[in-house]
Amino acid sequence: MALVPKLFGRIGRPTLSFLEQLGKVTNLASQTFYWTFVAPFKGKGLRWKSTVEQMVRMGFESLPIVITISFFVGLIIAMQSAYQLKQFGATIYVADLVAVSILRELSPLLTAIVVTGRSGSAIAAEIGTMKVSEEIDALQTMGFNPIKFLVVPKTLALLIMLPMLTIISDFVGILGGYIISMASLQITSARFINQTIAALTFRDLSSGLVKSFFFALIISKIGAYEGFNVEGGAEGVGKSTTRSVVASIFLIIAADVFFTALFFSSF
Repeated sequence: MALVPKLFGRIGRPTLSFLEQLGKVTNLASQTFYWTFVAPFKGKGLRWKSTVEQMVRMGFESLPIVITISFFVGLIIAMQSAYQLKQFGATIYVADLVAVSILRELSPLLTAIVVTGRSGSAIAAEIGTMKVSEEIDALQTMGFNPIKFLVVPKTLALLIMLPMLTIISDFVGILGGYIISMASLQITSARFINQTIAALTFRDLSSGLVKSFFFALIISKIGAYEGFNVEGGAEGVGKSTTRSVVASIFLIIAADVFFTALFFSSF
């Protein structure tokens, strides 16, 4: 009989811990929504200067790595697909494979993962450092709301910049496939461009942008949550930063699966 309480204990404790964390994340998300979309209409304003600074850090400074990775991914997809399609004399469909896979999946996913590594970890580290050094308590003492002061500018910056980075990644990834097609497959520029345009639909672009919007929410909320819940000084900041990156990447991939099934379930 003693095994039954132990079994329920092992199941119940992780479940309660998960529900507690889910409640905290939901509360953080609701407060962020209020201070971002409701409070400004009540005269409480937004920190636009801080938002622009975060846009530069999270968006503009991420451009080199996003462009480099997207270009190489476009090259790889073109080379791998050409290897198979050559057997059937259908190398022209390299353009279709590169364009559709980049816009639907790889561009939003890889861009979000890169930004998670750069900016999601930075959010957790910055807020976590302020937490252990009691700067957040000082903000509250001075009458500043930590959510409005710290989280809202970062969230707005990611919501604006991640879709823009995704669009840039789309073009650069297709450019990589274009270069391989021109250099190795003897596909003319006009044929590649026409085939790409014919293969793509508005759904391909819009689905990637919708994904990037939700990926931005995941990155900002997980980073902020881990930062606000740091414990144990500098070591705790390091652990929190690692957890934020791991959790964000896991949730981004899970969300990608969900939205892929949602958008393309009719195909």
